[in-house]
Amino acid sequence: MGVMRTKSIEQSIRETDEPEFQLKKKLTALDLTVFGIGVIIGAGIFTLTGRAAADYAGPSIAISFVLAAVCCGLAALCYAEFASTVPVSGSAYTFSYASLGELVAWIIGWDLLLELMLGASVVAQGWSQYATLFLEKLSITVPAAVAPGSHFDLPAFVLVAVLTALIAIGIKESLRVNLVLVAVKLFIVLFVIIAGISFVNSANYSPFIPPAQAGKATEGLAAPLIQVLFGLEPTTYGVLGIVSGASIVFFAYIGFDVVATTAEEAKNPQRDLPIGIIASLVICTVLYVATTLVITGMVPYDKIDPEAALAAAFESVGKPGYATIIAAGAVAGLMTVVMTLIIGATRVTFAMSRDWLLPRGLGRTNPRTGTPVRLTLIIGTAVALIASLTPIGKLEEMVNIGTLSAFALVSLAVPVLRSRRPDLERAFRVPFSPVLPVLAALISLYLMVNLSVETWLRFIIWMALGFVIYFTYGVRRSRMAVGATGEQEPSTTSSTTT
Repeated sequence: MGVMRTKSIEQSIRETDEPEFQLKKKLTALDLTVFGIGVIIGAGIFTLTGRAAADYAGPSIAISFVLAAVCCGLAALCYAEFASTVPVSGSAYTFSYASLGELVAWIIGWDLLLELMLGASVVAQGWSQYATLFLEKLSITVPAAVAPGSHFDLPAFVLVAVLTALIAIGIKESLRVNLVLVAVKLFIVLFVIIAGISFVNSANYSPFIPPAQAGKATEGLAAPLIQVLFGLEPTTYGVLGIVSGASIVFFAYIGFDVVATTAEEAKNPQRDLPIGIIASLVICTVLYVATTLVITGMVPYDKIDPEAALAAAFESVGKPGYATIIAAGAVAGLMTVVMTLIIGATRVTFAMSRDWLLPRGLGRTNPRTGTPVRLTLIIGTAVALIASLTPIGKLEEMVNIGTLSAFALVSLAVPVLRSRRPDLERAFRVPFSPVLPVLAALISLYLMVNLSVETWLRFIIWMALGFVIYFTYGVRRSRMAVGATGEQEPSTTSSTTT
């Protein structure tokens, strides 16, 4: 059935000019950088920092962030090369269609849908908790029947509904709001860094790398896959603690790949996309490292509150009023993450619809807004319902495994496409290829096997569902299958080509 057929770069770019599937090119390098920062700096800096320092690496968690940034940076270089070479909506899905084939492209698109939709739902619930806390500090109480943790999380539902409407209006309009919220978020992060410096006690940095000790073993389905396969004993602190910390805080960087989903809407994608991807990653790394150094300097690592490290740190030095400011920053910060993830999910599904792997009618753009309104509303509704009705806590790792699998495949696709299409103009090239792309893929795979067995089982079930949809619908109906460029959607009896 030709499931490994590839789609030429020229065809992918040519299809972006079809009136019914045409997105408006409005985004600049600044827009893309803000877009990246908006999704990277979110729940990670407000919650993950303290937990990783307390449980894994102590003050040396700063090194973990640098190590994770280097690992993530390798994948970012691969994304930058593809995004500048194939400036088409869909990110890793589109890249793999041009290099690894249709089936792999479908797998990546299905993975990205898992990452982005579930990620948006999880973060919306986190936003709801922070928003409720912030309102309580203003003496406003959310009724228990619709508060976070109830059968219907009203704040999460309302947030997603408002953001979905904003995204449907237009990409540039939604990014104007994103710009304001990112500015607020950066102000709060800088406030934490600058205000916290004066409370740093250098004695808290000793030892900077705490002595290694046996970690708490997890059993059954909650155990990491690598532990089950090789019988490894978990450790905390020490050098291995730094590595373990890096595997945890790596997920604080997830999001830069969403920048690539907007490639088709960039004014000058060959120049602006690499800038947006790499600049957002560098800026966020500097802020992450500075924040961790301040927090671990303010509070001994073994006394850090893993649930609310930033607020608790200031309360420990007699500044409880700062907790309100931090809560406000978290509200603004998490809002931008939800918005960006919904945009990313919409653009990936849009690309799959334009390729007829999903019903093509879903991806038609509105002539006035230049956005796929119907698809945006469908994605937004799904995210709103999942966020408001589902206890997602234990499914957060599903976001990570979907992302890492996409990272690995995109990294491997770089040398493949160079071999198949050396003639393509590449505005940005990954240095030391194929060594760096292969290294990026291996690191992603290593981080994947550090995830729990239950996460892998859920991932396998999700992938099985994706294969069912592809082999019962997409494999016979895709553009490449029927070789069609006309207006009529292919019927279920259309023949396939190899």
